[in-house]
Amino acid sequence: MNVENKHNNKLERLGFSFERGGVHTARTMMLAELRDLLSFVDVANAARADYLDAIQTANCLGKRSGKTRTLTFRHLADLYALDPSLLVFRALRFFWQRDVDGQPLLAALCAYSRDPMLRATAPFVLGFQEGATVTREGMEEFLDAQEPGRFSKATLKSTAQNINSSWTQSGHLAGRVRKVRARAVATPGAASLALLLGYVSGLRGESLFKSDYTRMLDCSFEQTLELAEDASRRGWISLKRVGQVIEVLFPNLITAQEMEWLREQN
Repeated sequence: MNVENKHNNKLERLGFSFERGGVHTARTMMLAELRDLLSFVDVANAARADYLDAIQTANCLGKRSGKTRTLTFRHLADLYALDPSLLVFRALRFFWQRDVDGQPLLAALCAYSRDPMLRATAPFVLGFQEGATVTREGMEEFLDAQEPGRFSKATLKSTAQNINSSWTQSGHLAGRVRKVRARAVATPGAASLALLLGYVSGLRGESLFKSDYTRMLDCSFEQTLELAEDASRRGWISLKRVGQVIEVLFPNLITAQEMEWLREQN
């Protein structure tokens, strides 16, 4: 097993996913459904079975058929894990109620850590200047270039539409038909989750603020630091800064067992 695979396996224990598939061939990142589900199941440590029950039995998302409910649960579980034993979802839930304005970015960061297609398209979308047009055709070309011939023309079109819709839900794009690059709304909770994802991936100190995760925040190093300091004042994370040395810790979020795994990893 190569080093990257070993690293990925360790991250999978925390809720990351590196499966080749991905929800976006069928659906978007489903922000509205996630909001409805997390307000229906409003207990932070609810088990995965409780989310299944809410969707399937209570039909909290108002789906017409049993089959649609089953599929909806599967897609949401693929995107967000819906399992409090996994750090990625537990952290999402921690910030979800505490930082309502951050919900679009919180969901996007969680989906980014679990959906390879969303992850693959991030450099493409984030590379556009604010106000630039991002077309469906451009997204189709980008997707096809990643793995030429993987998708049929019809699947390529619907997948590109779904992905552009997800980047719109997250705040990185704006517009219904014509999509333009917008600036996502970064918040203390979203910054904290981005730093946590970087931290468990092995980053420390200043490099935590310059990761692929913090790039999703659409703000500068200084702005990210200010948001993190705000989160630290609120007691969500712990941030210490002495001159150029920055230490960020997550005592509320990472369990002793997970810290043990991270020590092995490093």
